[in-house]
Amino acid sequence: MLAAMNQAAPLSPEELERYARHIVLPEIGGPGQQKLKRARVLVIGAGGLGAPVLEYLAAAGVGTLGIVDDDEVSLSNLQRQVIHDTQSIGLSKAESAAATIRRINPHVTVELHQLRLTEANAGDLVAAYDLVVDGSDNFETRYAVADACAARARPLVHAAVGRFDGSITVLKPFETGPDGRRNPSYRDLFPEPPPPGLVPSCAVAGVLGALTGVIGTLQAMEAIKLITGIGEPLVGRLMLYDALGARFDTVRYKAS
Repeated sequence: MLAAMNQAAPLSPEELERYARHIVLPEIGGPGQQKLKRARVLVIGAGGLGAPVLEYLAAAGVGTLGIVDDDEVSLSNLQRQVIHDTQSIGLSKAESAAATIRRINPHVTVELHQLRLTEANAGDLVAAYDLVVDGSDNFETRYAVADACAARARPLVHAAVGRFDGSITVLKPFETGPDGRRNPSYRDLFPEPPPPGLVPSCAVAGVLGALTGVIGTLQAMEAIKLITGIGEPLVGRLMLYDALGARFDTVRYKAS
């Protein structure tokens, strides 16, 4: 469960109706919905993974969503980045995503960070939020986000996609597991970035659009679990998805 978050106003009658299917779940109920309303979640990237993350967290009633993205919407994005549409081409991805979120749920506050996340600014960015979801598409950003979250004790939902395959895990290296050992970090899983050019980008290798929906939705699910304190997050487990084989596999990993 996340650390104590800011107090939120009671759910209004309109919110009670909007979130009725959550509230009837005993595992969530009114208290869980209040946790979602109080939560501040930072999403890195408003692209293929960030699109379903932002849409589902907005629909779920997460009170504040921060978006980090310095890019603009292009025609080639629309095959997978479903938070944008044809009319959004040429607009800031962060602003386009914010407009969609407001249409989905006017109760959500959106904070825009139209910049590129780096080692220099990552710490201050993640410190302002309770939870971070990484939908970035490059190793430089992934390591900067993971290191900042570990240093600032913020849970991180990490995922990656390429061609027909995806992976997702949850990182909380600032806590210990049931066995008393420190939870693994991103660098325990991937000690060093691969050499430049070894892993081709989606622009070079391609990616199936619906794959980003599968993995991004799983990221949103893990974020909701962390916020509400339900279920077993993917801490120390890397879930792998093979879209062509319609197969999920889970690999356990530990701190070194």
